[in-house]
Amino acid sequence: MNPLGRVVSTRRSTRDDIPVARRSKPAPRRRGSGFGLFLACLSLGLGIPAAVWLGPDLLASRSTEPGETVAGIETAPDRDGRLLGHFPYDEAISSQLVPVEAGIELHQDAALAFDSMRRAAASDGIDLRLLSGYRSHNLQEGIFFDVKSERNQTAAERAKVSAPPGYSEHSTGYAVDLGDGSRPDTNLSVSFEATPAFRWLQDYAASYHFTLSFPEINPQGVSYEPWHWRFEGSAEALRQFEPARQLALGR
Repeated sequence: MNPLGRVVSTRRSTRDDIPVARRSKPAPRRRGSGFGLFLACLSLGLGIPAAVWLGPDLLASRSTEPGETVAGIETAPDRDGRLLGHFPYDEAISSQLVPVEAGIELHQDAALAFDSMRRAAASDGIDLRLLSGYRSHNLQEGIFFDVKSERNQTAAERAKVSAPPGYSEHSTGYAVDLGDGSRPDTNLSVSFEATPAFRWLQDYAASYHFTLSFPEINPQGVSYEPWHWRFEGSAEALRQFEPARQLALGR
């Protein structure tokens, strides 16, 4: 988004702007128990009704409050809490994270939904791949600032393709980067939009409570990322992403 608030087209045909987006392994942590997975199943069934019942109370708290600055970034957050286009997000609680792929964890609710979605895609002949999931705030800090320094970018330039620490959807454990196993050359690239996997996601991802975070034209001014989807199938996920949803709806 430019200084006048207009969304700038940022279509790119290469993966060069997100070279480390696949690094999602956090520091070692304790794993959740089987009981935790049972609770995850329960939450999927009760999450959305609870969100409707609780209403505005779901939006009452955040780990990063509007107005909070990030060391190394001179720009202050906007009145709605966004920093360089990105909303602040809570970091997932370690006990709620489960391993899905080698080095990749997701919130248990998102993991269950993704597993169901991947199996459904496979039954339709689609090889849906998980490229990235949860990232701690510390890992996101390295992803943001290390590449920013290597490329001599401004924070605003870097934020077009990578969120500042504390402002990444990946830190919630609900966001995923997806690829097509039959077209690995399109991983983390705008060209992913031309794959069978992306077309399948357009048709069916909503049935598993996944939505595209950054479509080609988005009011956050973030670059188009056809591979980046977020899970909104629980009360907590809805709470985290409600500000982004409201902005997209123009409210």
